[in-house]
Amino acid sequence: MTFHFIFADKEEQRTKKTKNSPSCLGYPVSIFFIVVNEFCERFSYYGMKAVLVLYFKYFIGWDNDLSTTIYHTFVALCYLTPILGAIIADSWLGKFKTIVYLSIVYTIGQVIMAISAIHDITDTNRDGTPDNMTFHTAMSMLGLMLIALGTGGIKPCVAAFGGDQFEEHQEKQRSTFFSIFYLSINAGSLLSTLITPILRAQECGIYSKQSCFPLAFGVPAALMVVALIVFIAGHSMYIMESPKGNILLRVMKCIGFAIKNRFNHRSQQHPKREHWMDWAEEKYDKLLIAQVKMVLKVLFLYIPLPMFWALFDQQGSRWTLQATTMDGNFGAFIIQPDQMQIVNPILIVIMVPIMDSAVYPLIKKCHINFTPLRRMTVGMLLAALAFVAAALLQIQIDQTMPNFPSSSQIQVKFLNLENTSVPVEVEGQEPFAVPGFDVSSNNDTSNLNITNGSICRDENCKARKQCKPIARLLFCTDLIPSLLRANFTIVNEEGQTCHYILQLGFGSSYTVLIPSTFSFGESVSHVFTDIEPNGIHMAWQVIQYFLMTCGEVVFSVTGLDFSYAQAPSNMKSVLQAGWLLTVAVGNIIVLIVAEAGSLPDQWAEYVLFASLLVAVSIIFAVMAYFYTYMDPMEIEAKFMDLEPEEKKRKELGMTTKDNLAYVNNETSNNTDDKQTKI
Repeated sequence: MTFHFIFADKEEQRTKKTKNSPSCLGYPVSIFFIVVNEFCERFSYYGMKAVLVLYFKYFIGWDNDLSTTIYHTFVALCYLTPILGAIIADSWLGKFKTIVYLSIVYTIGQVIMAISAIHDITDTNRDGTPDNMTFHTAMSMLGLMLIALGTGGIKPCVAAFGGDQFEEHQEKQRSTFFSIFYLSINAGSLLSTLITPILRAQECGIYSKQSCFPLAFGVPAALMVVALIVFIAGHSMYIMESPKGNILLRVMKCIGFAIKNRFNHRSQQHPKREHWMDWAEEKYDKLLIAQVKMVLKVLFLYIPLPMFWALFDQQGSRWTLQATTMDGNFGAFIIQPDQMQIVNPILIVIMVPIMDSAVYPLIKKCHINFTPLRRMTVGMLLAALAFVAAALLQIQIDQTMPNFPSSSQIQVKFLNLENTSVPVEVEGQEPFAVPGFDVSSNNDTSNLNITNGSICRDENCKARKQCKPIARLLFCTDLIPSLLRANFTIVNEEGQTCHYILQLGFGSSYTVLIPSTFSFGESVSHVFTDIEPNGIHMAWQVIQYFLMTCGEVVFSVTGLDFSYAQAPSNMKSVLQAGWLLTVAVGNIIVLIVAEAGSLPDQWAEYVLFASLLVAVSIIFAVMAYFYTYMDPMEIEAKFMDLEPEEKKRKELGMTTKDNLAYVNNETSNNTDDKQTKI
């Protein structure tokens, strides 16, 4: 398909640097900097996001609902700020300056997130627990707000800026660039989802070793620094365009004037008009009004779509938390709960070509009219089915989970020592007395020393002859099960030591008995498993990921293609902004349900979301049934014939390089990747 654009004037069309940009094999060298920048930025964003909900739960200490709420609030902000970024770029700073300035904000946010995860900053008593959690929480919230502003603000600018680097005769190279560009998006996403959970699984710290969230956030921060440096390094090679005004603002003003004018002429003495947008004719020409009508017709279909994203984005929250309750042992290696998110991008790469080259042609040969809106309906139903699978899996998990007397997930008991009790505070409970030392739900068992039938956490315990005698220690914890182990040292009066590590499993209870006849040189064999760890394997989650990915392929990619085909030539970016807005609203739905809903069981919440999406799918199917497909070019041509020649050139001249870049992206062979990863 070929698109022809008429511009008012060559000087108005492109206000670029007149110098020749260096090229290699017909491609501008400047696009190398843009592609590398995008890879690093996507690595930074998805790497941080992969471990975010676990950071909230296991470092900050929030419960599942609050962790989910803040996670989806952050994602929603990331998809609200692109509108702001587009307005800044088109109306004020231009794309290059917008990318640079907001990338600096972005980088600062990532650095703040890494600092907020360093527990030693406020751990003045060196017990492994931050003494001022308010500081860490405030720092992380500030970091997330800056990241949301940065990543969302540059989202609509980078791809279009890459398209700016090509001349009009380089259409083929431009199409190839967008394929490479979106490949870099998925490469950054896939690698970061694989790597950052591994970094988080390491142990680090100055005074005590814990899950290394600072490293998991620090590496994405470093990648964002690299992204900024690389992008600025290509400054001298870039072709830049001056801001030309924002079509989105013009559309909003046109709609606002129509509403205001209709309200001012609401009496019956004024004749009715065919469409309420016709009330804008007193100020705006008929071509623009016709284009706005087409946009509003598509946006009306967007109303049910946020419900799909409400389910889709829970892969990074509820599904990740579900994985923490499962067995991640895959033989020679252990899968971290947050690494399960990598299943989605892997399946995307596999399934998109299968759908395009096999499934859709087969459906067509069967003479089934599988229209874009029908595809989107099927995608929504598949997402609902994925949540049914998640609910069934959750039921199986709940059946194997023990009911501990606290909010803890694992118990370790040390027996045959003398009685002593200390006050303990466990999140979600009233303070109570427990034999042993002061612990909380965030503590681990590292540096646990047993001396002559006594136990303490003092680092100098080995040098002391006696510690306070204790009869029984019950240690309850809420740590990530794949990392959890009880690490203690037995020391006798002569200073001999024996180190012992007890690997723990989620939902398990252990009793450790150190007999009076224990002698050094032998292993601690008196370890009894009171309750076996949860045996439900993480591999079962692949079923729900597969269904969700199938739904995404037929919903997301089809939806963007449909939106492009039904949009006026100069308003592709308007519908792109509307599409991103549905993602934001979907995440807002999740946080409302997570906070307002009071369902006692997680599987019930999964069923609730699935039921809501099925209901919305039925509504969308009815709307699709009555939808009449349009030919925007034909409609525009009809109104162009009614306009003076001067207005024709002026209106079509509004097609900016942002839209031209979007055209080449959508018409390229790359229908692949998750468009939500833009």
